[in-house]
Amino acid sequence: MDSTYILQHYWWFLVSLLGALLVFLLFVQGGQSLLFTIGKTELQQKALINSTGRKWEFTFTTLVTFGGAFFASFPLFYSTSFGGAYWVWILILLCFVLQAVSYEYQARQGNLLGKKTYQVFLILNGILGPVLIGTAVGTFFNGAQFYVNKEQLTQTVMPVISSWATPWHGLEAALVIWNVCLGLAVFFLARIQALLYFINNIADDDIRKRSRKQLILETALFLVFFLTFLVHLLLQNGFAVHPSTGEIFMQPYKYFMNFIEMPIVLAVLLVGVVSVLYGILRTIFSAGWTKGIWFAGAGTVLTVLALLLCAGWNDTAYYPSLADLQSSLTLENSSSSLFTLKTMSIVSLLIPFVLAYIFYAWRALDIHKIDMKEMDESKHTY
Repeated sequence: MDSTYILQHYWWFLVSLLGALLVFLLFVQGGQSLLFTIGKTELQQKALINSTGRKWEFTFTTLVTFGGAFFASFPLFYSTSFGGAYWVWILILLCFVLQAVSYEYQARQGNLLGKKTYQVFLILNGILGPVLIGTAVGTFFNGAQFYVNKEQLTQTVMPVISSWATPWHGLEAALVIWNVCLGLAVFFLARIQALLYFINNIADDDIRKRSRKQLILETALFLVFFLTFLVHLLLQNGFAVHPSTGEIFMQPYKYFMNFIEMPIVLAVLLVGVVSVLYGILRTIFSAGWTKGIWFAGAGTVLTVLALLLCAGWNDTAYYPSLADLQSSLTLENSSSSLFTLKTMSIVSLLIPFVLAYIFYAWRALDIHKIDMKEMDESKHTY
């Protein structure tokens, strides 16, 4: 096992971890989509906006870091997906730009569009952001329409390696029901985590009572779409890579076999699912318990991490091509050079310090629960 192989798998682990953290942090988007469902008065809506508004930078930063890590470690994916399926990524970035603008301007007096307009923008981001991200991740398992020809790099006129096979440039992913199932599962999971976070972060009995009630509906919808996606994933043919030749071929029950052949990854998935369900169910049935977000949040990270590892490890094409099977991207054929991977691995040693800072900043923001008195009297609110 050479160092290139080890570093490729190491960086896929880091990219997967960032993706898992991003899905957890989408509770900000989930909270935005529930603005008028949970907040029945203007003061309650203000509390909800401030609860998620103090965390939106973490989500945006993680999204950018996720893209940056992909660019540095697997640049062929970056150029193929971000350069080919650009309509999907443009829509995702537009949603997050609307989010940033809305938080900063919705409460300012005399703003051009009015407070309600910016709140509608927040709701749009809350709905479209998770659905689009989940649908895009679905292509890791169900494939996308692209070609890769590395020989074109030598052409002086147009040295473009990747090209998209359809004029929709990624939007066709929304026509694949299994991609949409994952997108909707991510959406309802984001709403579940938002409800759990409101219960933990906002000291208001009405909001907590309403959140617990809404949690039942959101959990039922999440389970429908997540289990549909998961069962299909375990039963479908997967995109396997021949370890010696690099040839891509279809293998029955590939992702199911990945979990069987990687028992640690399977254990991570099972622990994650159980942790999510524990956080939800105990919150529903224990009226005074407010710690559900931490169990469900940790479980979300573990579950998504396991799914992404299953997509790339164990000789699997993590970005399959439906237009040309042999154009599918693998850890081996899409990674950076050994020198780049080694250099970035040294830089990655700083990650624990970054995580420690995030923990410190998060704790400082959440040391005091949000209450209606603060929303009514404080001038330093969204």
